[in-house]
Amino acid sequence: MLTVTSVNVNGLRAAAKKGFVPWLAGTTADVLCLQEVRAETGQLPDEVREPAGWYTVHAPAAAKGRAGVSLYSRREPDRVRVGFGSAEFDGSGRYVEADLPGVTVASLYLPSGEVGTDRQDEKERFMAEFLPYLVGLRERAAADGREVLVCGDWNIAHQEADLKNWKANQKKSGFLPEERGWLTDVLTETRGGYVDVVRALHLGAEGPYSWWSYRGRAFDNDAGWRIDYHMATPGLAERALKAYVERAAAYDQRWSDHAPVTVVYGRQDA
Repeated sequence: MLTVTSVNVNGLRAAAKKGFVPWLAGTTADVLCLQEVRAETGQLPDEVREPAGWYTVHAPAAAKGRAGVSLYSRREPDRVRVGFGSAEFDGSGRYVEADLPGVTVASLYLPSGEVGTDRQDEKERFMAEFLPYLVGLRERAAADGREVLVCGDWNIAHQEADLKNWKANQKKSGFLPEERGWLTDVLTETRGGYVDVVRALHLGAEGPYSWWSYRGRAFDNDAGWRIDYHMATPGLAERALKAYVERAAAYDQRWSDHAPVTVVYGRQDA
């Protein structure tokens, strides 16, 4: 069995003060992928930088206070890679991967973008570079008899079922036709070749949402977005037994504007 959880922590130091530490102590995950850590490694409290029972790798952004991804594993990785070979993005704290027995697991924080700004241009450049890497990663893994799992905040809602108010967001970053088309390419067998594991286990369902704005009553009304994904190669996706969002019981119990997304994968011979 392999249980993997992914969550955008919206600042790990802040999350640690709000409830992340007891959540971490209680999780049954074998691997944990974090995004938007927003801290250099030395700035993190000991209990989240190197918690007992975990091997950790932190990939902060060169720009202080921005982005940052981390990966925690109960087992020491055989290999770790920061970045995906991009001159522009390898220092931006947006991608880290680790080889574990039979599977490469990655934590991804794709740029959020904003229509009509440089941020959207940056997002589009990232997407253009990242898809070929995903294809190559899958092909290399297949040649080695391995599976791939890329978890994280992809900052794109793929389908209408992936956000509550889709009609009002058709011209906003995160639900633009070109972004959704790119994600379709990631999931097309003849292109990226990956599987959206949570959607595969929740066919026809609204959500399950993983992000809710702090504005208004979005959380209370479950007016959310599903932008945090487990994207797996088909062999691993077929082994997924259950997927769920660890939504806080109440607004004041949240330690991030995102919620952890957890998937349990069965053994290869299951």
